[in-house]
Amino acid sequence: MNDFGSQGVGVRDVDVVVVGAGQAGLSAAYHLRRTGLEPDRDFVVLDHAPRPGGAWQFRWPSLTYGKVHGMHALPGKELVGADPDRPSSEVIGDYFADYEAAFGLRVHRPVEVSAVREGEDGRLLVETSEGGYAARALINATGTWDRPFWPRYPGQETFRGRQLHTAGYPGPDAFAGLRVIVVGGGASGTQHLMEIAEVAAGTTWVTRREPVWREGPFGEAEGRAAVALVEERVRRGLPPRSVVSVTGLPLNDAVRAARARGILDRLPMFDRITPTGVAWDDGRTVDADVILWATGFRAAIDHLAPLRLREPGGGIRVEGTRAVRDPRVHLVGYGPSASTIGANRAGRAAVAGIRTLLRSSPGSRQPVAAR
Repeated sequence: MNDFGSQGVGVRDVDVVVVGAGQAGLSAAYHLRRTGLEPDRDFVVLDHAPRPGGAWQFRWPSLTYGKVHGMHALPGKELVGADPDRPSSEVIGDYFADYEAAFGLRVHRPVEVSAVREGEDGRLLVETSEGGYAARALINATGTWDRPFWPRYPGQETFRGRQLHTAGYPGPDAFAGLRVIVVGGGASGTQHLMEIAEVAAGTTWVTRREPVWREGPFGEAEGRAAVALVEERVRRGLPPRSVVSVTGLPLNDAVRAARARGILDRLPMFDRITPTGVAWDDGRTVDADVILWATGFRAAIDHLAPLRLREPGGGIRVEGTRAVRDPRVHLVGYGPSASTIGANRAGRAAVAGIRTLLRSSPGSRQPVAAR
């Protein structure tokens, strides 16, 4: 890596910058190594988190590994022998740390990426807290955890209780003896609600739409169909929706028991927030000490804004993993590749596209055959 690259003093030349070291970013780094590119010479992996584990390191302690649905192993190294009663943040954090060491990925952390903009000589200038990188290609694997979505409702600022987002969910014990409103019909909302109901003075579940419950097996064909629906939005340049939003919520024994007890009896979205709770225009009110917003996340892609990749619909139009407006930029863990298995596949696909780009890019090092 050249510390005095073509973009000026202190800017380092590199073929590829990978932003994010979660599942998608590590998968991409693995495949870059397999093409013969060397970490810290030909590519660099930047991660803003303090330690390995991607977004998993921030998950609440009560989310044990045994409760995690569909955690797929990273390419080249299985996750075996994990204690199902251990917090998933610890299990997966340790697994990612071992993975980075096993393949010598040399992740730089904590490093903040503030902007990616057009550089010189056809390169991208990646501006970070450890200096600049002049890259021929960029793999963006920043996920969504850093962009929790907070809806706005009239009277929200008057509420005298506590409001928090699922991104800051501390576990059920913090809600003992309190009246809690959980807003959101996704997987996190239902998981939080069922946990909190065991210790709270009372719970209320509020969603914009009627929850859709999925019974029966969910195999490969169903998974492909769900991913295709999300992929179609991304292809049209619309903001991606989660795969769960098109698959529905799985019915298991715990969910059935919670429904039988009335915990998952859903109310439609309230119209306003009051100092003591929430209210509907039909006169109904619910008092609460806490409002927990389990309202999802948005893609963390603000640092890409200088490249003007967004379409009028608000999203980045992507073909495979390649941004249509700039073939040097690949997005992994975005839209249809946001699942753990999708992130693995996207990492491999992005590297295949970048290999082709680098071969035609002046001055690039030619990757050797996969080893």
